[in-house]
Amino acid sequence: MNISLRQLRVFLAVARQQHFRRAAESLHLSQPAVSRHIAELEGELGVRLFDRTTREVIPTEAGRYLENAIGRVLDELEGVLDQVHSESERRRGKVHVASVPTLSAGLMPQCIAECAQLYPELTIQLHDQAQTQVLDAVLGGEVDFGVAVAPTATGEFDSELILRDPFVLVCRPDHPLAQLDRVPWRKLSGQPLVLLDYSSGSRRLIDHALAKRHIEVNIVQQTGHTLTAFRMVEAGLGISVSPALSPPPPNLVTRPLTPVEHRDVVLLKRRQRSLSPLATLVWDQLRSTAAKQSLL
Repeated sequence: MNISLRQLRVFLAVARQQHFRRAAESLHLSQPAVSRHIAELEGELGVRLFDRTTREVIPTEAGRYLENAIGRVLDELEGVLDQVHSESERRRGKVHVASVPTLSAGLMPQCIAECAQLYPELTIQLHDQAQTQVLDAVLGGEVDFGVAVAPTATGEFDSELILRDPFVLVCRPDHPLAQLDRVPWRKLSGQPLVLLDYSSGSRRLIDHALAKRHIEVNIVQQTGHTLTAFRMVEAGLGISVSPALSPPPPNLVTRPLTPVEHRDVVLLKRRQRSLSPLATLVWDQLRSTAAKQSLL
């Protein structure tokens, strides 16, 4: 039988109203359309569903049985459809995420692509900012949450560690250190270094790694972006220390630094502030994306 949901809804409205015109008004349909749906339903079922008089429409025995049975089914179906629609609505909208540049380039593209595939009606607006700006944007409510290097002061944030990103040496292939499979930190002593400046959350960690080994530091340039640092390394101005998630251009090489030093990558939100359902979807997806690369 070829019976539509609309035909059943029209039938139920007529059975409850016991009047074609009132049923049509409740359904925002014309009276001829209601009559046509009932006639088509009766034709498919091969049974008369209503006895019609000039004053009222009375369900037949078959009509009363169908009304009792289909009423429960349609009520349950409406609840299911409402739930599905509500779920769809929760996945539509825009989420603002602040991220430090090295993670904007190294982690966020994959997450955004995965979200676009899983939740096509969800838009992620990425705010590519320095570490201090990410923290300010989260605290100021300008973004839903942030992706950053774990800050030293965490009292104003709720955070979740999602990734440990090791530091690596970046140099030209013709540099003597490029001949080693692994480079001890002490080998950096006296070398001309091109490092990120203090707007980066990684710089204090690099400084600490150098200082605790009493390495003679020769910083020749400090930059705000890894790309600039890499260009300077390409030009032969020095070597660099960078997070592994910030791969250099193909004409440069990376070597693991030993012993391993890493930065903790965290998701940050304002303390005791709940995320929206949409932001929670992105937060969870970032955790999943990071897990594929994580050394945790």
